[in-house]
Amino acid sequence: MKLRTLMLGGALALAAVSGLAQADDQGTTTKPVPYHYGMPMNIAKVLAMNEPATNDCKVVKADIKFVNTSGNVQDVSYRKLSEACSFQN
Repeated sequence: MKLRTLMLGGALALAAVSGLAQADDQGTTTKPVPYHYGMPMNIAKVLAMNEPATNDCKVVKADIKFVNTSGNVQDVSYRKLSEACSFQN
């Protein structure tokens, strides 16, 4: 009987933690603001940098999520050469 209670408690705790993790992800579905030349960034801490995976050397749309010096989280998109260009001669 104690093992069953322990297993049930563990399963409920795991479900609660995974529910909290999903709740945090749902609030961050804002669209990134496109970067323009001269735009002040004032980056205090980088939270994430994303770009689409590709095997071709080409220009891709990437985005950076960061905390600025005022403490606000910002998401900015920009264009760059893909990581595949680093591995080609």
